Amino acid sequence: MPIELWAFDTPNGRKISVALEEMGLPYTVKVVDITKGEQHASGFLRISPNNRIPAIVDPAGPDGRPISVFESGAILIYLGQKTGHFWPSRLSAQVPVLEWLMWQVGGFGPMPGQVHHFLGVTDDQDRRYGLARYSAETRRLYGVADRRLAEVEYFSGELSIADFAILGWAWRHERHQVDLAEFPNVERWYGTMMARPGVQRGFAVSLS
Repeated sequence: MPIELWAFDTPNGRKISVALEEMGLPYTVKVVDITKGEQHASGFLRISPNNRIPAIVDPAGPDGRPISVFESGAILIYLGQKTGHFWPSRLSAQVPVLEWLMWQVGGFGPMPGQVHHFLGVTDDQDRRYGLARYSAETRRLYGVADRRLAEVEYFSGELSIADFAILGWAWRHERHQVDLAEFPNVERWYGTMMARPGVQRGFAVSLS
């Protein structure tokens, strides 16, 4: 039975479509149009109490029972543990996966997301302060990523769910006005990731 992916065409939604494709899991898409407020519908609220996409429903969950999972980081961990793909079995190897996954959900997502917001603010004074603040932090995070990728091929060493999480937001680098050429190690990693057939399928599937 396919997993239901409740999502929209956003970085967080793309994290999960990419992961599902890379893991070879069958799934169907339930589009939640956040531009129309569909994330507030009672049916979606039952599986995502924070009214945010993405969420999944797995009809074949633990012990064969259906389960719903919300929050993109939690979904990625669940899928990694369910399949054993892109999720190492050794605790010592899980640590860097979790570190870089939490780095993404706590910073490399919220910060560029604020850049996207302030780029759309029309009041120049409000726009100037917010854009300067969050653009600087976004660029700092790109620098952190670039230094890490100078040492390893992928964020946790081996390809993992952390890469799928980070890729969703790096995909929007042009929107938050970051030139990847200024971060050559990120640019190398990004090109490698976007060349993967599973990643390409994950970005090609319609989420809107």
